Order: sequence, then C-alpha cells, then structure tokens
Amino acid sequence: MELDIRPLHPLFCAEVLGVDLREPPSAELAAAIDAAMDRFAVVVVRAQQIDDDQQMAFATALGPLEDTPAVVDAHRHRLKHREMVDISNLETDGSILAADDRRRMFNLGNRLWHSDSSFKSTPAKYSMLHARVIPPEGGETEFADMRAAWDALPADMRSRIDQLVCDHSLIYSRALLGFDAFTPAEREQFAPVPQRLVRRHPGSGRRSIYLSSHIGTIHGWPRPEALSLIRDLTEHATQREFVYRHTWREHDLVIWDNRCTMHRARPFDDLRYKRDMRRLTLRDSAPTLAQAA
Repeated sequence: MELDIRPLHPLFCAEVLGVDLREPPSAELAAAIDAAMDRFAVVVVRAQQIDDDQQMAFATALGPLEDTPAVVDAHRHRLKHREMVDISNLETDGSILAADDRRRMFNLGNRLWHSDSSFKSTPAKYSMLHARVIPPEGGETEFADMRAAWDALPADMRSRIDQLVCDHSLIYSRALLGFDAFTPAEREQFAPVPQRLVRRHPGSGRRSIYLSSHIGTIHGWPRPEALSLIRDLTEHATQREFVYRHTWREHDLVIWDNRCTMHRARPFDDLRYKRDMRRLTLRDSAPTLAQAA
C-alpha cells in the first residue's frame, strides 16, 4: 500500500496520514511503515485513540519486541504489559511521583541525548511512543538525524572514528546527572556492552554515527580523551539543522529508528502536571559488532 506522507523536516521525519491503528495492522501496512522509516527515520501518526493491546498489536506487526524494560524498581509496574515502558511521572496508583522518588531521579536521564537500549548487547531497532496524557506546556521530544550528521563530518574525522568501538551503559549516562543509586542487581543488569561508533543503516544503506549519552569509554583510548571526542561529536550531531522538535498532541504516536537517530525529552513541570506516555521498543537483529559496518 502507498501511504500519504507529509515531510516535517528538510532532512528526515514525516507525518503519515490516513492510518487507523484501532484496526488490526495488515502486512501491507507494516511493510509501508518500514519503507517510510527507512527513508525518514522518524514517523508521526496523529490522532490514534488506541489502547495498550492495540499498540502492542501494531508494534509486533513490525517486529520482535524487547521483553525486559531497563528501569529501576521494575517490580513497581502500573501497565498491563511487561514489555511496555512507562514513560511517565506517575505512581502505580496514578498519582504524581514524589520529588525525591528514585524513579523520578532515574528518569531525568531521558533529557540527555541518547539512543534507546544502546546499553543492551543487541540494541533497539524502533521505538514507538504513544501520548495518553500530556502537560499543557513543555515535554516536547527532540530527534537528531545521525545519518545527516555523519554526512556532514569532515573526511579526516570520518577516518578517525570509522573503526572505533565504545562501551555503553545506563550507569554511565546516569552518572552524568549524579545518579548512582543502583542496587547490586541493577549494576549487574546494566553492565557495559560494546557497540560500533559508526554503523551502516541496513534499510537505506547510509552510514550513521551511533552516539548516546550511555557511552562511557572508547576501546583503546584514555577515558578523558574518549569522552571529549564523544562530547564534540554530540555537539556536532545535535546542531539545529539536524534536529526536529516534536510538540506532542494527545493520542500522537511517534516511531523512531534508534539505529540512525538520537532523541531527548524536554522539561515540563512534572511535580504539577501529569504526563502519561507509553513506549514499546523493537529489538535489532544482532549486536552492532556482528552487523556489517
């Protein structure tokens, strides 16, 4: 099937019109969404008044889901499906999290530029976030195009980083905000994993910088020099010309490709207003080191 697509940014990101995800997704729709993702990397589908089961049905039509959300206090889960990640500021009873709640402190890491699940041996393919309740202001999500960022690098920098391998961990990203309140079991779960710094996106054939705040080391490099390089690359990759800012409307569904984008949440008054967002994440086919570079 052919989708009605409206580009939202000169480089990437598009809105798909005329889709109703309350209906069971067909193989033709899944293939058309995959094709749009290969081209645009971020796809917005507005006005989707769907429930958790319908979101699950659409996500599984696109591929296998991650089955282990990477959160702290994982036993305090308010959603129906264990695979669904609760991107909210809500307690299990629906009230707003307390200011000093450990989950709130941990979730502040979502405001850093990152790629979902880059800290897992087999990282994420797509993420799919659905807006159930949004605050009256703030709480936008920004996306950065890592394929365009690679294309804009000078040739000498491309050569310098082309074969580098980095270690990723949630422990590294949360340390940037001073959060270190992990249990021994969480430290074991979030132990660093290696990933290529430069990837080839299979759907488009384009190369991409695989950046994330989860990076804490580069193999064979002194750590200060490694983190300085990652900071320089992140500043380059998040220049405004590479970034799309999404202002959420209730019932928006946004899908992004973690293999060739970064994203971050923007602040809102999370002690005053509720924000209920629900994410499903599709896992990639293999660890990055096992994929063709």
